[in-house]
Amino acid sequence: MAGFEEVKATFWGEGLYGVKPPLTDAVVENAERRLGVRLPASLLEILWVQNGGVVADSWNAFPTDMPTSWSENHVPFDELMGIGRHDGRLSVLDTSYLVEEWGLPSPLVLLSGDGHCWIALDYRACGKDGEPSVTWFDVDDSLELPLAADFQVFVERLTAAASLDLDHADGNPSTSSTARRSVVSSSDSDAGTPSSGPLGDKQSIRSP
Repeated sequence: MAGFEEVKATFWGEGLYGVKPPLTDAVVENAERRLGVRLPASLLEILWVQNGGVVADSWNAFPTDMPTSWSENHVPFDELMGIGRHDGRLSVLDTSYLVEEWGLPSPLVLLSGDGHCWIALDYRACGKDGEPSVTWFDVDDSLELPLAADFQVFVERLTAAASLDLDHADGNPSTSSTARRSVVSSSDSDAGTPSSGPLGDKQSIRSP
């Protein structure tokens, strides 16, 4: 398992997809006020390096002990939403709308997802000023899967999806992060036409 500083140093992938303008103290304060929670210091450390975007392939999956609709042994984490508005991309500030739209519990802060599945900071046990755990939500299967006690532990357990793919020992998983990003990009290019999302025929979503 990698250390937090090691992951942070190489966390972000290439490209500007989903990248928001750099954080400022005012942006963080406004986000916490709007979300009604205290954001974890470990999350902010990563977002100070880059405010959202594509996660490097070395850290784009979280291993699980039980199967999900995504995989027998992991859930995807190939993007991390940033804070703020830019190019119509989703942001953690869209959490309130998305929680209501997809029937999720609260209080949460959504970090990554396509609408049918989400990874979120989960404040239900700790309260809005506490240190949230990290939970996977599968809307279609009505599944909640606790992933980590806090965001730092979550980051330290991240690994490469290619190393966990049971069907592709050659390191070429059937649905790569590149393929997932191309699906969302094509959807954004034609807002009036829903496209297939990362989970087969399920639709990707965009910021309202």
